[in-house]
Amino acid sequence: MASFQLSDGTSIPWVAWGNGTGQAKKDAIESGKLALESGLRHIDTAQLYDNEKETGIAIEKDSVSRGEVYVTSKISGLQSQEENPVPLDEIRRSVQGSLDRLGFVPDLYLIHNPFVAPPGQLKAFWKVLEELKDEGKLKSIGVSNFRPQDLKAVLHGAKHKPVVNQLEYHPYTLAHLEPVLETHAKHNILTTSYGPLTPLLRHPTGGPLKPILHRIASRLTKKYGEDIDAAAVLLLWLKARQVAAITASGNPDRIKNLAKIFKSNWELDPEEVEEITTVGKTIHFRFYTVHMEKDFPLPSLPRE
Repeated sequence: MASFQLSDGTSIPWVAWGNGTGQAKKDAIESGKLALESGLRHIDTAQLYDNEKETGIAIEKDSVSRGEVYVTSKISGLQSQEENPVPLDEIRRSVQGSLDRLGFVPDLYLIHNPFVAPPGQLKAFWKVLEELKDEGKLKSIGVSNFRPQDLKAVLHGAKHKPVVNQLEYHPYTLAHLEPVLETHAKHNILTTSYGPLTPLLRHPTGGPLKPILHRIASRLTKKYGEDIDAAAVLLLWLKARQVAAITASGNPDRIKNLAKIFKSNWELDPEEVEEITTVGKTIHFRFYTVHMEKDFPLPSLPRE
């Protein structure tokens, strides 16, 4: 089962089932248990999803041992994060709350977005996570929804660099994310993608990628003798670009299909990877705009 190496020497499975939205969020125990039974080995949760406890229960209920399951969680603060960040003297208590609800130390712990930190204190916030890692109270540490200026703040003089930056990442965000991805490459930060299926599920028309994804899906179906759809093509594109995929679903068939993709040997041709990348950069469309489009200039591109 494929995984990607992180800069701290650990590895992360390339596909995660997330419980942050929709039915997956509501049914975190049963859906999480099904994800593990189906063969997935990475669950992505967060304080904000209000189901860290249920995540721990799902793992406890399954026959898979805790050591076989990679778990990501995040310090999120309050619902209105930009107005109510976590004070520096509350970080340790907040993190311990995550550990208590989960019932264990997660494999990866992230700052959910840069506004979880009080204004001007992002570096100091990161330093507390570094201390918790040094004390053995956290394992791998990283960030999410970090713009170029946020990465610059935490990387300056960092003892431990973020091992990942979890972003809404798909072909239609590539043009905007270029300076972020350049920083990732320079500092060996793995990109992890939430909302990877947005071009198919949330874009009003699917844009210019839609027929390309269906054409590639048809070719793969014939090649492998399996029913491979356009969503699988997008996930395989991520894998080819060394980006970990996180997708949420409470639908049993979709969870099983996600596990099938994770365990498969399916691959895109290099030309198909390049075609998706090139066409994706002609559009700018993001569904979750609240963090990444604040004080980070947008590219001059159409949405469709």
